[in-house]
Order: sequence, then C-alpha cells, then structure tokens
Amino acid sequence: MKRQAFNPYLPSWEYIPDGEPYVFGDRVYVYGSHDFYNGYVFCMGDYVCWSAPVDDLGNWRYEGVIYPRNEDPLNKDGKMCLYAPDVTVGPDGRYYLYYVLDHVSIVSVAVCDTPAGRYEFYGYVHYADGTRLGERQGDEPQFDPGLLTEGERTYLYTGFCGRGDKSRTGTMATVLGPDMLTILEEPVFIAPGCEYGEGTGFEGHEFFEAPSMRKVGDTYYFIYSSVVMHELCYAVSSHPTKGFAYGGVLVSNCDLHIDAGKPADMPMAYGANNHGSMVEIKGKWYIFYHRHTNGTWYSRQGCAEELEILPNGSILQAEMTSCGLNGGPLMGKGEYPAYIACHLFTDTPCVYVGGDAFPRIMQDGRDGDREPGYIANIQDSATAGFKYFSCSGVRRIRIKVRGYADGVFEVKTAWDGQALAQIKVKYANVWEEYSAPVEIPDGMQAIYLTYRGGGNASLLSFALE
Repeated sequence: MKRQAFNPYLPSWEYIPDGEPYVFGDRVYVYGSHDFYNGYVFCMGDYVCWSAPVDDLGNWRYEGVIYPRNEDPLNKDGKMCLYAPDVTVGPDGRYYLYYVLDHVSIVSVAVCDTPAGRYEFYGYVHYADGTRLGERQGDEPQFDPGLLTEGERTYLYTGFCGRGDKSRTGTMATVLGPDMLTILEEPVFIAPGCEYGEGTGFEGHEFFEAPSMRKVGDTYYFIYSSVVMHELCYAVSSHPTKGFAYGGVLVSNCDLHIDAGKPADMPMAYGANNHGSMVEIKGKWYIFYHRHTNGTWYSRQGCAEELEILPNGSILQAEMTSCGLNGGPLMGKGEYPAYIACHLFTDTPCVYVGGDAFPRIMQDGRDGDREPGYIANIQDSATAGFKYFSCSGVRRIRIKVRGYADGVFEVKTAWDGQALAQIKVKYANVWEEYSAPVEIPDGMQAIYLTYRGGGNASLLSFALE
C-alpha cells in the first residue's frame, strides 16, 4: 500500500534545503545542501541524497552520503561548508555535481557514474587558459550553481546579489564545453539584481540567489529566489542565455501574494530565504522549496507543491499545503503529526522567522536523533493550519499536548472560521491526549487549531475520528 505524502516530504528529523529535483529512470532524486537541527550556520553537513519511486512519492529512501565536505582539495580540513549544489547529466552519461564552498568564489565539480553513488572530485570551472571562473579580474563571485545540459553544451547559472551591493550585477550564464569544466562562452547576465532592476520588469522581484533552469517544451524557465527572499520566482525565454522576461511567483514560504482562503497580504508561516526548482513527475509539475524550523534560519526542511502551468505558459502561484506530493487531500481519518503544519502564526503578523513569542517546529534530542517533530512555544493566539483532508463523517478530534499551559485549543476549518469544538488542556510535562466531539463538514477541508489561554504548550499530533 502506498504511503501518503506529507510536507515536509522527508522524515521530520532530516534537514535538506535548497532542493534540486530530477527524475532519473523510475525514481525522483533530490539534491540539496545539508542543514543540522540546532545548527548555528547554514549547510553544516555533507551532501546526502534521497529518492522516491515516481509512482509512490510518500516513500522516500535515504541514499547516504554522496559527497563529504573534505573531498574538495581546497577543503581537506573540512572547515568550509558545502553550499547549495546542482546535478546535471553530461554528454558522456555521467552525473556531475556542481557546488561552491562558503569561503571561495569559484565553482567546484564532482562526478559519479550513478545518480546517488559516491561522487569524486573532478575539477574547477575554468577559462580556456586555465584561470578559474571567479578569479579573473572583472569576474563577479560565483555562488549557487544551477545547470542545464543540452547536447554538448552545459549552461551554468550563478550569482548572488544583496541589497546595497552595486558590485553584483545579476544572474550570470556561462556556457561550458563537453568536458564540463572549460568555458566556451564567457558569462553574460540574464536577470538583474536589485541594484539594477529599474526598468527591467523585475522590479520588486529582482534576483537575489538560487538560480535554477528548467525547459518545458521550447521555453526556458529560470527559477530563482528574489530580493524579498521568501519567494521563488520565474522568468521565461526562448533562449537559455538571453531574453528573459519576469513571469511571476511560484511559491512563497510564508504564503504571501496568494489569497487561497486568506488575504493575499497575510503571512501564514514564518519565512526567510528560499531555494528550489521545478520537476515533472508522471505528467505533473511540482515546485520544490524549503521551510524554516526551530525559530531560526539554519534548520531548513524540503517541501513541495503541485504547479499548474497554463496553456499560455504562465504558472500560477502554488499555495503551501501539508499534502504537496500526495496527488490530492490526505485521508480525513487517522492520526497526523503536528510537524506537517503548513500554516503557523499568531495574531501578530510576521513575515520572517524568529521571535520568542512565535510558535516553531522542533524536535527533541540532537541532530541525527530520529525524534518526531512537533510544534513548540504555543502561546495565546498561536494557530497551526493543516491543508487538506478528504473528510467524511468526522465526529471527534484528539490531540497530544504537553507543557505548562492552561487553556483550550479551538478546532476550525478556516483560519478565521467559527470554532467547531474546544479541547481543554492542562499542565503536563509528558505527552497527554485530550479529545472533544466535533462535526467536520464532509468534503475537502482544512484543519486549524488555535490555542487560547495561558502558559506555553507543545503539540505532537492530532487525530480525526
């Protein structure tokens, strides 16, 4: 029996942001950087890989470490972090892994004969004279490589453009030859950073980081993180290195800009930077992105949502859900972990992660401990939202709660909806189960749980009966 697919799609104790998804054979593989739970900087771990059958997207398999941080000759002491990578298949059929270390501005390359085997260091992207890209006078620093290979040519997209930095122009596109290292065509700029966005059509959504390229039919879709950080945007062109026009937002990790059951300008989760890309799986397109946990920027988890590409080639913004890869709503019966909440907020709106008064998804133990995730720091007005469920005859709801809290959880089917039930909770330093009768209307429904009262609670799970 196939497993239901949740967001995040990997186990709650795994932290793989910056996901680049690809279908190789009958499996989808995700390559990303590797955060730690309770990490104090980005990307503290080795590169690992996860994969799933294309027809069973709730059944992810750990492929192990594919590239350790000290494999690069510049990082033998392992003191530098492996930032967001990408993978492409070269003209020789081998798999090439591109990445940038956190203290250098050049692009490193590793290679493997299989999608998720052990990659070996291969070399650095360089000009024909051997000078490494990023080190020639006039080069802009390299960052966040994204790849697209067509025939004998590989297109490398890089860049990072922060506010106030006029030395960074925008997204660079560089063409590599069949050896996957030597530059055939020198960098050109395909999308502006925020200091050069005026009059380009990208205003307000200029390039920040996370370049990625996909091709749909004859159209090139450039996916990137914009200057506001929480959104992944796209631009389109009929050519891989020129003519890109801004298209719109694909997903926001605080659900801004979209009015699916809430005001478009209302943040519904605590966002921050974002990074990901599109993939087609069995005729459906999905956007992979990441969310932020533990109240920090440094413990990010991969999520995915289904996309709708319109006949004219434009793409509608995807709403954040708890069931992104599931192919439809979750079953409206049974127990669900609280960490799959797609919405998390209080009566005080906030776009970005952080703040002692805000709820957060976390786990017990240390990084690597296979402890279940839960929602902590639930104070008065904190709301957790879960979308969507196919409900039929739901007459009772149960929750598992711990913490020094004295209040009630309201059960609703909309963030601002009428309370259909109230579940009283009390002080407990262990997980306790509480329940209440409720009548959830039949059909596709969201479930929202809002805490009203004193103290501070944690929510492990809920069950619909």
